[in-house]
Amino acid sequence: MSSHPQLRPELALRPGYHSPQVDVAVRLNTNESPFPPPARYLERLAAAIGGTELHRYPDRAATELRQKIGALHGVSADEVLVANGSNEVLQAVLLAFGGPGRTVLVAEPTYAMHSHIAQNLGSRVVDVARRADFSLDVDRVIDVARSEEAAVLFCCSPNNPTGTIESPHTIGRLLAETSAMVVVDEAYGQFAPSSALELDASWRDRLVVVRTFSKTWALAGVRLGYAVSSPLVIAGASEALLPYHLSSLTQLAGSLALDDLELMHQRVEAIVAGRNHLAQAMADLDVEVTPSSANFILFRPRHRAASVVWSAMVAAGVLVRDCSSWPGLENCLRVTIGTEAENAQFLIALKEALA
Repeated sequence: MSSHPQLRPELALRPGYHSPQVDVAVRLNTNESPFPPPARYLERLAAAIGGTELHRYPDRAATELRQKIGALHGVSADEVLVANGSNEVLQAVLLAFGGPGRTVLVAEPTYAMHSHIAQNLGSRVVDVARRADFSLDVDRVIDVARSEEAAVLFCCSPNNPTGTIESPHTIGRLLAETSAMVVVDEAYGQFAPSSALELDASWRDRLVVVRTFSKTWALAGVRLGYAVSSPLVIAGASEALLPYHLSSLTQLAGSLALDDLELMHQRVEAIVAGRNHLAQAMADLDVEVTPSSANFILFRPRHRAASVVWSAMVAAGVLVRDCSSWPGLENCLRVTIGTEAENAQFLIALKEALA
């Protein structure tokens, strides 16, 4: 008999999910914002921290932050859930509506944490493969959701790591033609031309839209995400959160960020412009480029192994994501949109790696 504790096997993430942190000049592998928080924001944050009572527990309901997020989306605070990054939001939703004896449906390739968290919580995970162009086979998803009696259906839009987007019409079909709780992960939603939030609010008893402050707000280090749904769903998911789960500093950082919407929009426009420029330039190279509505681009070298291209680019000082071991992403790499200078260095390194 072994004397060592036995770790549950489902806790291990699939191979290749963790991105190597290599010391290079240009890091374009983790979909972070290429811009740091603005100086004026940091100044206001530093001043506000001085007046924060850190010896007291935080506002358990995160009232001010939820009110501000609600105002951003035209909903009440009761329709907003906040947590430590979008991953904790996903976990709370799955604790409330998934779990043992319930089925969760995902469409691979997609964000690995959807299936990983669901499995950790004892849910049965069913995968419906995407088409060759990474689009969602909506009829197939609906058929499987019905036959498997899915309790939760994940739709990542824009999808990570492919960048493909699902229209509000598609999300509407998933809601109308299944009985599942439809969770639309919009971590990259601000970079996209449409959102599930455009759907009629009458669907929100079965629609959860998840977003994050990590990308457009340049606050990946703060760890703040949120969900918009009906008061009934938000109340249920809130029951799954630990007491005082969101620190006073996190609440403060998120609340102050929402005071500068104009700057956020400017940054989104700059990143989208960079994405479009990069996609156009890559179209002339020996790679297959997947059209993206996110802040990254998935591409596949036509005549070289992705691992060889990745290594050559690292040697040139540019780090991208090697996705080639992920389901359905054979020989694929992914690049995060950077600054103009970083994008230019990426193109130089990619051309040399393909030569």
